[in-house]
Amino acid sequence: MAVAAVILGGVGIFLTGMILLTDGLKAAAGDSLRSGLQRFARTPARGLASGTAITALVQSSSATTLTTIGFVSAGLLTFPQAVGVIFGANLGTTSTGWIVSVLGLRVSVGAMALPVVGAGALMRLLGRGRVAHGGMALVGFGLIFVGIDTLQVGMEGLAERIDPASFPGDTLPGKALLVLLGVVMTVVMQSSSAAVATALTALHAGSVGFEQAALLVVGQNMGTTVKAALASIGGTVPVRRTAVAHILFNLATGALALALLPLLLAGSLWVVGPGEEVVAVALFHSAFNLLGVAVLFPVIGPFAGWVERLVPETERQLTRNLHKSLVEIPSVAVEAGRRTAVAIAAELFRQGEGRVGGRKAPEPGPPGRETAGEALVRLRSFLTEIHTASGEEEQFRRHLSTLHATDHLERFRRTLKEEGPMDAELARRLREALVGWVREVDVEEGRAPSADPLARASEGIARSRKERRAQLLEEGVVGRLDPEAIRVEVDGLLRLDSMAYHAWRAAHHLRRAAPGNDDEAGADHEDGANGDELLSPASAPRP
Repeated sequence: MAVAAVILGGVGIFLTGMILLTDGLKAAAGDSLRSGLQRFARTPARGLASGTAITALVQSSSATTLTTIGFVSAGLLTFPQAVGVIFGANLGTTSTGWIVSVLGLRVSVGAMALPVVGAGALMRLLGRGRVAHGGMALVGFGLIFVGIDTLQVGMEGLAERIDPASFPGDTLPGKALLVLLGVVMTVVMQSSSAAVATALTALHAGSVGFEQAALLVVGQNMGTTVKAALASIGGTVPVRRTAVAHILFNLATGALALALLPLLLAGSLWVVGPGEEVVAVALFHSAFNLLGVAVLFPVIGPFAGWVERLVPETERQLTRNLHKSLVEIPSVAVEAGRRTAVAIAAELFRQGEGRVGGRKAPEPGPPGRETAGEALVRLRSFLTEIHTASGEEEQFRRHLSTLHATDHLERFRRTLKEEGPMDAELARRLREALVGWVREVDVEEGRAPSADPLARASEGIARSRKERRAQLLEEGVVGRLDPEAIRVEVDGLLRLDSMAYHAWRAAHHLRRAAPGNDDEAGADHEDGANGDELLSPASAPRP
């Protein structure tokens, strides 16, 4: 019981260290890791390198995979690019085995780690910002080695009670049982890194043999597929595709490892030399993952295409880029919201073309398709869940502009539903501006064209509406028109004015919400100053 408690405590300390190290590094780096991943993962090859490096740095393939899913969901990465990152994340996570085998078990750093933990704790308590987050990472780094030391003590006690020969023999059922045990260890610990550290420590203490430890590591590597499968349940198409790619890669590498087990183990032991079985298992872990990359990477395009066919996009929903997990990555979430707003604007402006072109109501979409109104409700809810940190000026501007655009699109949609005749010439002007915007928009890339044509149309319609309204009232005074005819025509002018105004302001804010875009004409204070006057654009001041 005492031995089991020590082992359990060692695993717990190691896991705590991994969590603190990962969270601390992610927080200290801020958006650097995320922007770096997005910048360098533009091709599958660069995605592979980025995934490997970032996972080795933050010691968490889950963190890399989650960020990758966010980028794919937000439309910032294509799925083939993401597959390269996934391959790299699996390769990068093998770095834990090297830390354990080369440092944790070969060099007695447990006692040295305690001052590191103390220094990190002081940085966390007394520092601010990145210094505090760096201190938390330092605490995690020290605890990893304290956990390894504790595991060693527990495994040495276990080695006195358990003979490796009592484990399953060198038979197919025996090997399968060890692989299954490795899978279970990863599922229970919720960390393949902690499971691999436990297996390496057990080998170092003599609790398991060389081949037995290798089989456990194969199972632990494959065990991450269970977590990926569970995480994908109820997820969006990009989430499910990423999980399937992750599962297929790990199953393929596991199958290769088992098929070439004697060859890979002999080669690893030959490279590191006799008596270095622990390092040889760490090398074996990296080798079969590298082998999986070597086999699958040359066919990454067909592989990604096959996964896309396996998990098809059943319906191109307007809010397909929105996923609740993105809220944890505010910068990515804001971009996902902006791209979704661009897609909704394109849909509503297409409907607007038809409405001002003579159709009485927007054309209905195919059965089961998300309507623009439903999409706006979900987008507004998503945007309000994002919390932009103080000091993030650009992100604040983009977040605010996306919310402004969403508000104007909702007002445009409401006006679109109103029935009644409209002035043919003014309707033609608005239709031309809407057609031009829709022609130039790129929904897949999230690029919104300039709002200038819509601004000019809105200004012209506003002037014409004021002039025509004055004329109508004069004609009513002299008895040329009856009051009902005046009301109907003025209502039509107001509808056109409202549609043009909100289309312009939505397009302006969509343009301004794009990364690095702060040059679109039109001041934000107009929206805030007008407030409820936007509901009645006839009284709103025009620039």
